[in-house]
Amino acid sequence: MSTLIKNARIITAEQDYTADIFIEKEKISTIGSDLKITTDKIIDAKGKYVIPGGIDVHTHMDMPFGGTTSSDDFETGTRAAAFGGTTSLIDFAIQAKGTKIREALDIWMKKAEVATVDFSLHMIVTDLPEAHIEDMNEMVREGVTSFKLFMAYPNVLMVDDATIFRAMRKTAENGALVCMHAENGGVIDLLVQKAIAEGKSAPIYHALTRPTTAEGEAVNRAIALAQMAGAPVYIVHLSSNDALEKVAEARDRGIPVFAETCPQYLLLSIEDLERPNFEGAKYVFTPPLREKWHQEKLWAGLKKNSLQVVSTDHCPFCFKEQKELGRDSFAKIPNGGPGVENRLQLLFHHGVNQNRISLNRWVEIVSTNPAKMFGMYPRKGTIAVGSDADIVVWNPKSEHTISAHSHHMRVDYSMFEGWKVKGNAETVLSRGEVVVENGNWFGKTGRGKFVKRDAFAGAWK
Repeated sequence: MSTLIKNARIITAEQDYTADIFIEKEKISTIGSDLKITTDKIIDAKGKYVIPGGIDVHTHMDMPFGGTTSSDDFETGTRAAAFGGTTSLIDFAIQAKGTKIREALDIWMKKAEVATVDFSLHMIVTDLPEAHIEDMNEMVREGVTSFKLFMAYPNVLMVDDATIFRAMRKTAENGALVCMHAENGGVIDLLVQKAIAEGKSAPIYHALTRPTTAEGEAVNRAIALAQMAGAPVYIVHLSSNDALEKVAEARDRGIPVFAETCPQYLLLSIEDLERPNFEGAKYVFTPPLREKWHQEKLWAGLKKNSLQVVSTDHCPFCFKEQKELGRDSFAKIPNGGPGVENRLQLLFHHGVNQNRISLNRWVEIVSTNPAKMFGMYPRKGTIAVGSDADIVVWNPKSEHTISAHSHHMRVDYSMFEGWKVKGNAETVLSRGEVVVENGNWFGKTGRGKFVKRDAFAGAWK
């Protein structure tokens, strides 16, 4: 099937111009003025923005955690992503301790067979003896070119500095990228134990036992380890100014450190954890929400390029039966929140409409930089001849109220319930196929393809 998008105001990370786009065989075939081409479908984009599909590089679909499993699987999660203008995501396969990372890849590839849009995988490494270090090269050959390691969650996901350094040295050879969950897990664990012993069980103590200094210290340590290993490092879900300052200082010294933040850290605060009737549990994720003043620091970091990407850390757990597991202790509340559907809306409304970021920067942080950073560019992340036809027709005037009653994520609440936004995805194409149009779903279960990613990608350049 072929498609012609007419009168498109094309917004990329670097350009803003008007042209027509002709799509055939899943790719962008031609871009030009007033194209006269016979086609199966015509989309008139007059008065709209046409942008590359969003890429969310941090999601957790169908993920076991805390005695339960995240409520979105790859079918419902990718469908919700598409409704929000995200046409590719990178999820996390999790190595079980004592197993080879190959096993985790096979498990998650099976989970992802129902994906409705394209996907790739990072590999969470929990066990990396010297005897298995070459397994990382196998992953790179498979197109899994990023590895996540944890400085938090002792006895579950956390690894020691030696393991982190060993992994970073290997990526210095094979061109993969280490992604760091940077919090001082040992100190946090002691603070959690102390709070529980003192009878402090409410959701707010999730934040109070994970101070910003624990994040800043771990970010600084991750950067030092990467520097010693001679490899770049990518900090996931950065939440505080303490951590941002460490990243900015390192980048000013020319150290290849990169970082993402998430909409919840830009727009929500620690006060949400104090909502009555256990409602604060809806806002328990890690790192936790911070005081409001951190928000503008993070926005400034996006503007100055101290932060390069906005992801979601989409890891939804329903309030009923899942978040409620922690009614007697904040430490039992499953960590995570929903967001994959609202990322582009929130950043457009609160970023572009409020003059915090430009149109080009918006596209850059939600699509182009993710593609470059993780070895998908220019196949993904731009509008150019030869690129995959992952395209969003964005209506800047469309008004929308975010609500669990209307969203497509399989979760019974929204972190942004009742928030009004101006700007929304009107038509979404995944590899040239219209999957969303005027609020209707046309995608198919299982049509999403695994994207093999390149090594020595953006973080190395």
